[in-house]
Amino acid sequence: MCASCSSSFPPPGPKADLEEGTALTPRFNADGLVTCVTTDAATGDLLMVAHMNAEALARTLETGEAWYWSRSRGELWHKGATSGQIQTVVEIRIDCDQDALWLKVNVAGDGGCCHTGRRSCFYRRVDMADGKPGLVEA
Repeated sequence: MCASCSSSFPPPGPKADLEEGTALTPRFNADGLVTCVTTDAATGDLLMVAHMNAEALARTLETGEAWYWSRSRGELWHKGATSGQIQTVVEIRIDCDQDALWLKVNVAGDGGCCHTGRRSCFYRRVDMADGKPGLVEA
């Protein structure tokens, strides 16, 4: 376990502190997770949406590389550990009520992030054909 993971983040305080304060006090949901949106630092392209628990966030802050919590596997996940597509964090932002994160990253390797081999997990768009929603390659 990483050094900073043993100490948890301070609990969220009053609304004014959440919205205007300088303390990082993430509001993890009932499952202990916070949503994390990840974009390419250079282009702004949306790459993926994932989740972090306290340990993933602490490791991300400690290492400068993106760590997430895999809900499907139920385990901590160092993005790129097996694919080589390590995400080096350039900037982390948190929303007004500290329940969502935004990572701006540089991606190693071929620059892809999706397990399907595509650059972004958002490779399809919803298209209304004949009044019915369907998916098409974006």
